Amino acid sequence: MEEIKRILVVDDEEKILEVVKAYLNKEKFQVVTAKDGEKALKLFKNEEFHLIILDLMLPKISGEKVCNRIRAVSDIPIIMLTAKVDEDDKIEGLAIGADDYVTKPFSARELVGRVRALLRRAYRDKNPMAEYLIFNNGDLEIDIKRMKVKKKGEYVFLTPKEFKVLVALLTNPCQVFTREQLVIKAFGIEYEGFDRNIDTYIKNIRKKIEENSKEHKYISTVYGVGYKFEGEQ
Repeated sequence: MEEIKRILVVDDEEKILEVVKAYLNKEKFQVVTAKDGEKALKLFKNEEFHLIILDLMLPKISGEKVCNRIRAVSDIPIIMLTAKVDEDDKIEGLAIGADDYVTKPFSARELVGRVRALLRRAYRDKNPMAEYLIFNNGDLEIDIKRMKVKKKGEYVFLTPKEFKVLVALLTNPCQVFTREQLVIKAFGIEYEGFDRNIDTYIKNIRKKIEENSKEHKYISTVYGVGYKFEGEQ
């Protein structure tokens, strides 16, 4: 028997919530709704969902920030729902982690179709990250379970926080993470430190796994955005 998919719909317009919920319920989805970003994050933290439909313009916490925080700790599919039609806004929405973008006014039937398509793509292959990773023909070895790192066959010491930041980058190689996303992914939403601390952790990790301080083989800086991991397996 196929698992019933749970969807979180976040929008501050009651009419939109009612219409979207009705159409999704008709298609046998279980729907939970929220009218602001704060409630959306609380629901996401305390309940299990398979997909999120998220309005861009929300009270209390904006849709962009909600998406940013969720994407830092989860790869749950997110459809951004917005009245903005500018192409730059769409690009920005996708850049912060949305998987799809629907512009208001929209067809509820089309939205359901996109939900189904995104769910098929997202849950077709769910392979967990391997516990032992080898990069660049053995130049760098990372034992996730034992929290051990080898560089050219020799163990290098990473502090627990440095290791968590490295693993956060490894979860999606070549994906650019903002500082805030890395903080949340590595240490959780409740972390009270500054996101600029990430710069210090990255600097220390580079000293231990990179050979050239100017040309980075593993952790690249994407100026104005954040960092990404580029090692070759």
